[in-house]
Amino acid sequence: MALLWSCLFLFIPAVGCDFYGSCDSEIYCTGEILKQVQMTRLFDDDKHFVDMKLQKDPGEVLDAFRNLTSVSPGGSVHPAVLRDFIMEYFEPPGQEFEPWTPTDWHDGPQFLSKIADAELRSWAGKLHQLWKSLGRKIRLDVRDRPELYSLIYTPHPFIVPGGRFREIYYWDSYWVINGLLLSEMQDTAKGMIQNFLYLVDRYGFVPNGSRRYYERRSQPPFLALMVESYYQATGDEELLRNALPVLEREYEFWMSNRSLDVATEGHLNILNRYAVPVGQPRPESYSDDADLAKGLSADAQQQLYMELNSGAESGWDFSSRWYLAGPGQASLRDIGTSRIIPVDLNSVLCRVEGLLANFHRAVGDGASAGKYDKARERRLGAMETLLWDPQRGCWFDYELPSGTRRPAFYPSGLAPLWARCYSRPDMAEAALRYLEESGALLFPNGVPTSLVDSGQQWDLPNAWPPLQHMLIEGLSNMNISKAQDLAFDLAQRWIKTNWVVYKKYDAMFEKYNIDGDGQPGGGGEYEVQLGFGWTNGVALQLLDRYGDRLSGSPSLRPSISLGLFFVTLVMAM
Repeated sequence: MALLWSCLFLFIPAVGCDFYGSCDSEIYCTGEILKQVQMTRLFDDDKHFVDMKLQKDPGEVLDAFRNLTSVSPGGSVHPAVLRDFIMEYFEPPGQEFEPWTPTDWHDGPQFLSKIADAELRSWAGKLHQLWKSLGRKIRLDVRDRPELYSLIYTPHPFIVPGGRFREIYYWDSYWVINGLLLSEMQDTAKGMIQNFLYLVDRYGFVPNGSRRYYERRSQPPFLALMVESYYQATGDEELLRNALPVLEREYEFWMSNRSLDVATEGHLNILNRYAVPVGQPRPESYSDDADLAKGLSADAQQQLYMELNSGAESGWDFSSRWYLAGPGQASLRDIGTSRIIPVDLNSVLCRVEGLLANFHRAVGDGASAGKYDKARERRLGAMETLLWDPQRGCWFDYELPSGTRRPAFYPSGLAPLWARCYSRPDMAEAALRYLEESGALLFPNGVPTSLVDSGQQWDLPNAWPPLQHMLIEGLSNMNISKAQDLAFDLAQRWIKTNWVVYKKYDAMFEKYNIDGDGQPGGGGEYEVQLGFGWTNGVALQLLDRYGDRLSGSPSLRPSISLGLFFVTLVMAM
């Protein structure tokens, strides 16, 4: 099997590959201030510092810091002096925003009337209220004096995830926008889409989030799906026409910068991966990355940093899914995200290609529609050649350069069902059997992100809202009664988990624990965050779809002890 790599980082330096990306700030992205502040651990969370506003011009701040280092032994500023420096030249995070309540928010959106259970209907009303607390509007000073901020100015107000995530985030916003549309907040949803279009116009892609330190990586490309949701809800053809060339530009970014060719039996398969050519610690997690890299050679450190950045681009930061040594046998040092072709990324892009074809047809451009139809067909064939396992009956991530499928369970392996990206009905039927036999359905609180307890947040025992929704929607797409029943069962489990935890904490969380009697998730680089944008959006979508049948206190069949027994058995094999 021959491999033709694009932008292969340290292995084969590629001419024209933008190694360090576009962020040139010597304070927020690189430089000695960033290094010393983060490695001194002045703040509990590295993100705190890089979200702070400068009180003076960056040049003046850098000169002042150079003066400090010149009189400090070895150039290392004493922590107490460094803290005083930060207090003098920076302001606390959050100064970028002005008070704002979404102007299109109103009581009693119609979907509430579809929810039969009185408790769930009341709770859905409270979730609808949360949009007001998660709304943000950027001060004009960010536009007028961008050098003082790490925040990237966007022209329209938006909904944030919540907690430490003070800015707009890319793939989170797909589920946020779907929730906003159910809440009849079309203006806010449209503004968020226009912000993303603005970012593509500026960068050629959508950054991970609207911070300068995110300018060097993206996230799963859901912008076309956001436009689809908005267009279906509003019929706004003007926005569709304006968005279409921008969506094509983003698609070209992924095909030019995140694709690779794999030759099999003389046939070339073009698929995509996450691959961020940035050989430096992530500014918002600087000390974690630097500590992880200690003791490695300079080249190995650089490669590790690139793989960590690539893992962050996936949205799954982090997971045993990206460990090259395999689940249960490795640690985060063994991350190799760029060497893995992910099922879900290619499923998203397969759906994007179908949407671009449909959008061109909607505006009367049949020739361009045909181009994207063919691109989708090529991807579908490549996915079935490389990712589909006919023996196991499911899709699996593909590892390079070994040319092998990775057999561990992740819900992302079922993403082609959600994207409707498969050629034969028997493939969906086989994937349903695989899911039933995987052991992942044995947990009453949701489907775990993996069956490996690695300590990373995108693994057991955590369950994440977007993965639950994609799996449920994928099953509901199938014209099989057993799949439809399972989709409802999983929706019921997830709504129960969200509702039980909400009653305990009066809050929604970014992730949940599939173990026990209902708790927020944990693990990873930071404490679990509440708010929470995509969690609210997924809950509202499930309440809208299944509200006539969902119950706040159902009797659920699966046994958590049985689920944990299965996982223990898998780990021992």
